[in-house]
Amino acid sequence: MKDGAVQVVRLTPEGRGAVAVLLVEGPAAAERIDRHFFGQTAARLASRPLNRILHGHWGETDGEDVVICRLSDTAVEVQCHGGRLAVDRIASDLLEAGCESASWCKWLTAQEPSTIRAEARLLLAQARTERTAAILLDQYSGALEAALARIIHAIEAGRADEARAELQTLLARSAAGLHLVEPWRVVLAGPPNVGKSSLINALVGYRRSIVYDQPGTTRDVVTVTTAIDGWPIELFDTAGLRVSDDPLESAGVELARRQLDAADCVVLVGDATNTRLQPAVGVQALACTRQPEGCSPTGVSGAIIEVYNKCDLLPLDVEANRLLSDRSLPLLTSAVTGEGIPELAAAIVRRLVGIAPQPGDAVPFANSQIERFQHAIDAVDHGDLPRVRTLLEPLLR
Repeated sequence: MKDGAVQVVRLTPEGRGAVAVLLVEGPAAAERIDRHFFGQTAARLASRPLNRILHGHWGETDGEDVVICRLSDTAVEVQCHGGRLAVDRIASDLLEAGCESASWCKWLTAQEPSTIRAEARLLLAQARTERTAAILLDQYSGALEAALARIIHAIEAGRADEARAELQTLLARSAAGLHLVEPWRVVLAGPPNVGKSSLINALVGYRRSIVYDQPGTTRDVVTVTTAIDGWPIELFDTAGLRVSDDPLESAGVELARRQLDAADCVVLVGDATNTRLQPAVGVQALACTRQPEGCSPTGVSGAIIEVYNKCDLLPLDVEANRLLSDRSLPLLTSAVTGEGIPELAAAIVRRLVGIAPQPGDAVPFANSQIERFQHAIDAVDHGDLPRVRTLLEPLLR
């Protein structure tokens, strides 16, 4: 912001709401508001006590009801009805009076003493779960800054191995850090009619996907965002992988295969009642291609979890009991009875998160941070210790 400029910042989200809040900040903030604010007295806003709530109208005739509070000699808060027209009118009047518009992101960033704290505070507004918000709050409160200070101190003391170990610890937590706001992508895939849609419904706790016993019911990719153990996860219900002469189903299968390439984790679902429960069977579920003569495995970049659903339909005999108790086999689940669903949820989190950060741990949460840490490890390996400080110190400013 230029010296002497007055900026207008909208502190509440865009769209309709009960109340909207504008911050007017700058040396002449009170003066600019005086041109449009009509309270119960004609006293100038600058003469009113700080933190005193004032009610009045914005505009002399047919004005909007507003509440004004002078927070400091250079900052005034304006609260009005949350409708777009009211906010736009007040903001427009202030801009005509010579104020400048500023985004809340830029304004918020300017309030913080370091890049890390600014980025953490911005992401806190987007945190989807209490767990991820707590991790971001730890970083805002100084956990990551403290880790960087230890690394820099170790470099200054010539303890390169100690600095490298700390950097490796940070990078080991980076996958979790990058998904504090952005959910992981978990794709359920497999042949038709094995219960993928039912498993989706069981995992989220309500009926999100259509369930029907006719193979090929799911044509499009159905998604639902949920939280498992406090981690945001987006589940993808896909068409059954098989060769089909139906153009619509074939298009659904192609969409499913595309999702596999972008998945962080793939849950391969088979039918417990018609497989021999061999690990290779699950991988073969990915092999369906357009060639009618056979299948070949497709590439999957993420982790793979093999699941055999419909275990409630297994006959109650000695062999079935052996299969259900054999922990070396893929997971057995029943979307009907709920058996194996908690174990499946735990397996998904384990594959995605690994060792979860503990309260107070330093966790990198931005790609820009992670890139600097990777370059810092390279610098340590090449004996260029001064470069480590060059890479890390900007994050503390």
